[in-house]
Amino acid sequence: MAAGDPIDGGAGPDPVDAAIHGRRTHKVYGRDPVPRETLDELFELARWAPNHRLTEPWRFRVVGPTALAALKDAGSPSDAAKLDRAPTLVAASVLQTGPVDQRLEDVCAASAAIYIVLLAAHARGLAGYWRTPAVLGSKNGRVALGIGDDEISLGLIHLGPVRQEAKPPARRDASEVVSYLD
Repeated sequence: MAAGDPIDGGAGPDPVDAAIHGRRTHKVYGRDPVPRETLDELFELARWAPNHRLTEPWRFRVVGPTALAALKDAGSPSDAAKLDRAPTLVAASVLQTGPVDQRLEDVCAASAAIYIVLLAAHARGLAGYWRTPAVLGSKNGRVALGIGDDEISLGLIHLGPVRQEAKPPARRDASEVVSYLD
């Protein structure tokens, strides 16, 4: 299966395995924005991310033209240029409430939700990229996206049509990062 190909669910490799192995980080996109209906499907799937205490802490904001202009104004010129890579940008953040252990769990849950968005986008033949530009940590960047003081910005999800193949990166063998304990 080539990167960006939709998963057919037919005979062959497990569709989940195929999505995980086939998903790539893309930095070049076609021009067409992702339709709202498709975005709604992605966010519907993301809400099924595991989250202890069912806090559902993730927050997604689809960045429109006014918010994008404000975000560009808040960042550096190099950041501004990178914000134009994809036709659709989604700001992802996590609401921070409760005790410290819950806040850490919520960051992990929101990260899982972001990954679900990326996998589901890939399954629909879209390209994606999870990026954490410095502007999201600035006061003006947070204001541009409506990210409150009770949230942590987890990054921007770049989405759009695949324009070029992305080669799989080299990965360590699982045996290098897994231990079986007695």
